[in-house]
Amino acid sequence: MVDLNSLLSSLNIKADWVGLRSVKEQVTARSARNGILEPLEVDNDFGVMVEVLIDGQFAYAGTCDVSGEGVREAARKACAQAKAIGDYKLFAFSESVRPPSKGVYQSFAHKLIESSQQQSLNDLAIELSQLLKVNDQIINTEVSFISIEQEMAFVSSNGANITQKFHQRGIQLLATADVKGSVQTRTNGFPVAQGGDEFYDADPLRLQAHRIAQEAIELAKSEECPTGMFDLLLMPDQLYLQIHESIGHPLELDRILGDERNYAGWSFIKPEDFGQLQYGSKLLNVTFDPTVPGELASYHYDDTGAPALRHHLIKDGILQRGLGGVESQMRSKLPGVSSARSTSWNRAPIDRMANLNLEPGSSTLAEMISATERGILMKTNKSWSIDDYRNKFQFGCEYGQLIEKGQLTRLVKNPNYRGITSSFWHGLKMVGDTSNTEVWGSFYCGKGEPNQAIRVGHATPACLFTNVEVFGGGAS
Repeated sequence: MVDLNSLLSSLNIKADWVGLRSVKEQVTARSARNGILEPLEVDNDFGVMVEVLIDGQFAYAGTCDVSGEGVREAARKACAQAKAIGDYKLFAFSESVRPPSKGVYQSFAHKLIESSQQQSLNDLAIELSQLLKVNDQIINTEVSFISIEQEMAFVSSNGANITQKFHQRGIQLLATADVKGSVQTRTNGFPVAQGGDEFYDADPLRLQAHRIAQEAIELAKSEECPTGMFDLLLMPDQLYLQIHESIGHPLELDRILGDERNYAGWSFIKPEDFGQLQYGSKLLNVTFDPTVPGELASYHYDDTGAPALRHHLIKDGILQRGLGGVESQMRSKLPGVSSARSTSWNRAPIDRMANLNLEPGSSTLAEMISATERGILMKTNKSWSIDDYRNKFQFGCEYGQLIEKGQLTRLVKNPNYRGITSSFWHGLKMVGDTSNTEVWGSFYCGKGEPNQAIRVGHATPACLFTNVEVFGGGAS
């Protein structure tokens, strides 16, 4: 890393406020397919973003030339940009939207494999890929390990001094089965987390590989998912994406302000809905919580220096606050969270999700199944679609199982469901307890122009919903 404080003191520019943010990142992707190791992919990135405030207007310039002259040239560009667009600003900010925070964060990692030991992960990827082929009905297997090391530092002319270091891991196991022309793919859902290489614990992964392959074969032999209105029991590896798309994105304040309309759409939420709207049933409690150890988007400060705090976004079903950083909070006059985040040094921070969690209730999985007369359990997302207002949606899952008279019965393939956000969450009937809560997330939440793919975490229990429209692969 570079000495940002020295670089900051070397800038000779006239600005009301200056911030420097450096990001250094290495992403390593190793994979094996059908028992053969694929080429290793290693991506290194390092640069500095200069941010200036002149006459109420922020402007930015990023550079991968981290020398003193490189950063000074970026600062001059940022100043010229701020002055050029000053006559067209929508809102006049002050340095109060850049808190002078000081602190250090580092994700806990129990085990970090040295470069000399990397061969062990290659061997494990090959072994798992081979284990997924339990018999000749498995026609394709894939294993992918993603390891990310990122270090971010931020200093500013009003005293901010922050360093945050992240270890992030993900792994995907995949098996595709072909049984007499019926083809089904089963995965482990691509779990992700902050942590070290203990995430790649071999024995549990071997068991997962065997289960996934067997389920792919059983699904290929199963009947098509029926069509009709059912009670729907969603497991955490599907429900996290439902939360992401139909709660997370609609609550982003920059969408509600109209900033995202050109690319990723608006929101059905209106400013007057906060504090008033019954978003879902009284069992619905959703928090923004970047303080959860090990969850993918945990941190101590967002990329403007705002301290990371836990807040209820939805409490007892009532909408409380949005997902927006200090700038959007000031513009909208709505309560937000510490969620101004950028994907790297070459992007400005915008309103993003971090850890967005559905809080556990009091029901065991057995209680939710026994309470269902005619329903279906779905696991693991396969496809999704949601409109520009984040209102009407459709999701497909890898795994379905009928629930009949309080008992799990037959497997069904190609299970899908659809609905409208508000009525769907009003149908929330039972919320699982901590025994069935799982932590998921994604490396690839996309938003912004130019695009920013950012990492988000979602924890949720299994939940039971009433009267949901379900359909199989052949239904229109």
